Amino acid sequence: QGGWNDAGRIGADSGPLAARGQGSEGMSAPDAGALDVSRETFARLETYVGLIQKWNPRINLVSRNSLDDLWIRHIEDSLQVARAIPMPDRWVDLGSGGGLPGLVAAILAAEESPDTRFTLIESDQRKSVFLRTVARECDLNVQVISDRIEKAKPQKADVLSARALADLTTLLTYAERHRTKTSTLLFPKGKTWGKEVADAEAKWNFSYEAVKSKTDPEAVLLIIKGVSRD
Repeated sequence: QGGWNDAGRIGADSGPLAARGQGSEGMSAPDAGALDVSRETFARLETYVGLIQKWNPRINLVSRNSLDDLWIRHIEDSLQVARAIPMPDRWVDLGSGGGLPGLVAAILAAEESPDTRFTLIESDQRKSVFLRTVARECDLNVQVISDRIEKAKPQKADVLSARALADLTTLLTYAERHRTKTSTLLFPKGKTWGKEVADAEAKWNFSYEAVKSKTDPEAVLLIIKGVSRD
């Protein structure tokens, strides 16, 4: 349990947008260079952001108070998840909501790994319509399953992700249905991540790496492998 020494990866890294600080306030978008993406990928991200702004008043895709920092709090935060490991053959995003990080990863893969297949599982029908709209407008290799995580057909994913969905113990339970023995789990977590790991280790065996967030000094990205029940 906790077989990787996470301390080695938790180092200071301000990230491309965070380094710009004051220039990233409000909805003024960064440029492609700041995000280290191609112009084509940046155009897709702009389309996605525009659709979030258009749909959010109706179906609450992201919290209202985070809209002004959408590029940093949601887009760059999701990009670091997408870049945490090499793109797999199959990526499944659990409880996708507004598509973070699943759609952002799919947008990045459209140029860098077009054969990667993304499946987004979301039980809310309105949000599922939004996810399909973004996938169509951005021409993404994405399938949306409108069902509950625990009822959807097992996906046998290479990578599973989930953001702001549940505590780690619950996430591991959700993931059990859709992972394989070799799957990698990517779960961004806030300042209570240490307690969540300790609680989960009481019920599960797993190895993890905690990578310090580039957008929140108290947050980490948990990269989890070798999951089995205790």
